[in-house]
Amino acid sequence: MVLQSKARGVAALFVLGIFAAMPLAPVLRSNQSGAAAQEKPSDPWTEAQVLHAVDLAPEVVGAKSANSPTIIYVGFRTLFEGGHIPQASFHGTASKEEGLAELKKWLATLPRSTNLVIYCGCCPFDRCPNIRPAYATLHEMGFTHVRVLVLPTSFAADWVEKGYPMQRGL
Repeated sequence: MVLQSKARGVAALFVLGIFAAMPLAPVLRSNQSGAAAQEKPSDPWTEAQVLHAVDLAPEVVGAKSANSPTIIYVGFRTLFEGGHIPQASFHGTASKEEGLAELKKWLATLPRSTNLVIYCGCCPFDRCPNIRPAYATLHEMGFTHVRVLVLPTSFAADWVEKGYPMQRGL
């Protein structure tokens, strides 16, 4: 148990170290008084499509069934290799044109009714450069059962540090 706890701590530090190195630039706009204010990107999904870590974790830990979600990581490859949700797959970084092309190619083989969960966790969710393009692509391709895992701060803070399962590598 102590060894498992230490392993989680090391994994969290590793993942946090990667996240800490990433610059975060807020999106700014001028309000009516001319002062700059942070702009929250509009979310294209419905509240019913929002999923939180506490809700997804039991689906990941439980036995795989026909209703189990296909989990897709849409962030940066190096972060996926450093640690990701078990059973998740990586098919390209959604903020990059070539990443979206790779994702579309893989998605083309799936039935449009597939139970999908997409997530990133590279940075604070409201500033994520990957989740919205990934969702838009799935929506445009006609997928009908898509949920978005909201990790408000990061994968490290909202998944790893909470003790949810993770795995490394591809």
